[in-house]
Amino acid sequence: MSETTNSEIQTTNQEQASSEVTLFSEPIFHIGKLTITNSLITSWTVVLILVIFSVVLAKKIKKVPKGIQNFFEMIVDGALNMADSVTGDRKKTLRIFPIVFTIFLFILLNNWFGLLPGVGSIGFLERTAGHSVFIPFLRGGTADLNTTLALALFSVLGANIFGIFMVGAWRHFNKFVGISSILAIPKKVFKEPAVIFINPIKFFVGIVEIIGEIAKVASLSFRLFGNIFAGEVLLSSLAIIFAFILPIPFIFLEIIVGIVQALIFAMLTLVYFTIASTAEEH
Repeated sequence: MSETTNSEIQTTNQEQASSEVTLFSEPIFHIGKLTITNSLITSWTVVLILVIFSVVLAKKIKKVPKGIQNFFEMIVDGALNMADSVTGDRKKTLRIFPIVFTIFLFILLNNWFGLLPGVGSIGFLERTAGHSVFIPFLRGGTADLNTTLALALFSVLGANIFGIFMVGAWRHFNKFVGISSILAIPKKVFKEPAVIFINPIKFFVGIVEIIGEIAKVASLSFRLFGNIFAGEVLLSSLAIIFAFILPIPFIFLEIIVGIVQALIFAMLTLVYFTIASTAEEH
């Protein structure tokens, strides 16, 4: 009788499924060697929503705005004015704004997607190492470090490419490796002896700038990932404790956090693009 009971308990423990929130996104299926994760599916869904919405809205644009067009024109106009306060130039704003605003919308929808019913709670069981693990079909895109890291790389690399087009490759390169400041020492040493001390400092400051560019990637990616992932863990924990009323105030809080984090990422991207497009002497 005791042996039967022990074997039943062991079988029950083996069959028990774990559904803990993981730091990494879970694979759903494979296309060749490409692994399709639940966060990647969410990101693709958000992109599809944005594309369809943009196409539909573009077809309904009229010279005299009405209804939803009027609403979105107010949002875009306010966003342009906010961007002008950073760039200080409407022409420069119009060049950067499409990229920055698209990043804002993509991050915002991904932040909110994880709050939808079923996201993170509908999935399948996968048997691994003698026990079953619950894997959700969908997971918030920005709750995956891979997504936020890709966005951060795009932001920083895009800013540097934009800077090359705006100020020229040589001038932009010298922001990081001050070759021109070293080459200028023999020409200016007799007129301005202080360049012997100042220009080498400029050279080493450029090296610090390279480290700063790497730090930007880490800062952008971990800030966004940490805030969104922490919010999903908090809501999951509260749902386990009390599923009906307790999580509601925190859901509204996460909606606000989603807006704030998307705005911070977009504004920092705007700042990086603006700085990169400004000549060093300015």
